[in-house]
Amino acid sequence: MSAVAKTAFWGSAALVVYAQAGYPLLLAAVARARRRPEGVPRPTDALEPSVSLIVAAHREADVIAAKVANARALDWPRERLEVIVACDGSPDDTPARARAAGADLVLELPWGGKVRAQDAAVARARGDLLAFSDANALWEPGALRALAARFAEPGVGYVCGQVRFVNDGDGSNQEGLYWRYEMALRALESRLASITAGNGALYAVRREAYLHVDPVMGHDLSFPFNLVKRGWRAVYEPRALATERMVPTIEGEFARKRRMMSHAWPIVLRGGMLSPRGYPPLFALMIVSHRLLRYAAPGLHAIALGANLALVGAGRVYVAALGAQLTVGAAALAGGRWPHRALLVARYYVLTNASIAAGLWDHVRHGTPAGWTPPAGTR
Repeated sequence: MSAVAKTAFWGSAALVVYAQAGYPLLLAAVARARRRPEGVPRPTDALEPSVSLIVAAHREADVIAAKVANARALDWPRERLEVIVACDGSPDDTPARARAAGADLVLELPWGGKVRAQDAAVARARGDLLAFSDANALWEPGALRALAARFAEPGVGYVCGQVRFVNDGDGSNQEGLYWRYEMALRALESRLASITAGNGALYAVRREAYLHVDPVMGHDLSFPFNLVKRGWRAVYEPRALATERMVPTIEGEFARKRRMMSHAWPIVLRGGMLSPRGYPPLFALMIVSHRLLRYAAPGLHAIALGANLALVGAGRVYVAALGAQLTVGAAALAGGRWPHRALLVARYYVLTNASIAAGLWDHVRHGTPAGWTPPAGTR
């Protein structure tokens, strides 16, 4: 029994440490060893294909006019940029405000979810390049040019940019810290092969690479690996910038991530991510390390804690390990009352991992609806 507990403890602990710290170090080492020049075109060198910028909107009356104006201000020839707002069953006056703001095409659709609204917009789009954004994400003027430049590289089918989160007040959310870590990983993955996930606020796809996916499976997770399976590259362009308001609190971030994970788990379990077919070897390692082990983290933490409790009398190292785990848990609890940075980081880490398990519970218990609701505090 002791041998089983030791194997469980050290195995789960090693996987958690590898996923969080070992994998970034491995990517950095591989990138250093290869020293491959990226040859990324400068944004000013990009051709100017016709672009359809698609914004799926549900109940976005407060921000849609600003979003359309933001799209109109992009550094791109006016006659080669089509702005489409796909209103997904909006119960407010989002369609009227989008038209008044100057959108080229406003679709009033029955409520079927973000993905189906995007599909409907793509069917009506005239652009050679399909760009997508959220209603509350504001692009920098050069963002579209930076995205488009990457399509000058042969084989690139998907490009996502860099979203910078802003917090208007003194909120407790630590998403910005995590997001900088995530973007560093994404930059390394993009340099070496392809990214394992994108984001919904700032990305573009070649028209011929666009996929129709299950309506519960968002583009940000389902597109990159599916395009890689089809022979395309999915890359990250940090010079394409956008800003988006952050959910103010860690508790709000937990709710947002729980909702996101209820959409992510169908992609993992039945959307093809688990199948290695079509993955180049390095990208397969990235999927396992960055996606599957990240999503397995709540279970790995639970195994490590359970095995550690069984081994607490087996030596000082296990006493120290249990103390460390309990300290993180206590810090996470304390972070709910005292907004010290270290306590908030612990709380963010614990609740982020809890959201992964909660999203799985939601999906298994009652499925995942295709519709979506904007998170409170981000509009």
